[in-house]
Amino acid sequence: MKLLHDNMKNQNLRRHCYAVEAVMGALYRRIEDHHQTRQEEEKWRIAGLLHDADYELTKDNAKSEHTKHVLKWLKAMDAEPDIFDAVAAHAWGYVDFAPEPKTKIEWALYTCDELTGLIVAVALVKPDKKLASVTLDSIMKKWNSPSFAAGVNRKQIEECEPRLGTPLKEFVGIALFAMQGISGELGL
Repeated sequence: MKLLHDNMKNQNLRRHCYAVEAVMGALYRRIEDHHQTRQEEEKWRIAGLLHDADYELTKDNAKSEHTKHVLKWLKAMDAEPDIFDAVAAHAWGYVDFAPEPKTKIEWALYTCDELTGLIVAVALVKPDKKLASVTLDSIMKKWNSPSFAAGVNRKQIEECEPRLGTPLKEFVGIALFAMQGISGELGL
């Protein structure tokens, strides 16, 4: 948390990272072998929390710089290789040097990153602007409207099914439920 807060001052960007952290924890519990340790789930959550830790620093030249700083910070901290690799791969297709995701943690981060933005967008068009008012159906209706949250890469999110074995509607539901669980932290 300190690494994120030291390098990211924008509250909305922090909230995005909190959302991805929560979703990654929920995805771990759905996707991974339940005999794994709490420490394994923490890796997924940390990757979600820190994936954009350098975004504020690199936003003006994100295509060539995003993740370079956070990867350097993680290396200096001797972070777990799974965390390092997931953060690197989450920017696949966005930055030239990002590797294609290979493992479940990498694909989970890659696919849920964009989804959190779509869910927030759906909440913001609700009269009360609250995640509690968002339903799976309301998200799926907006999903089919390409002009809504047009910047959200839906193809990236749809990789949840072939890469994680999780059908799209279930994947969206997992993310929504996780985000609703921390709605206060997200200001929604």
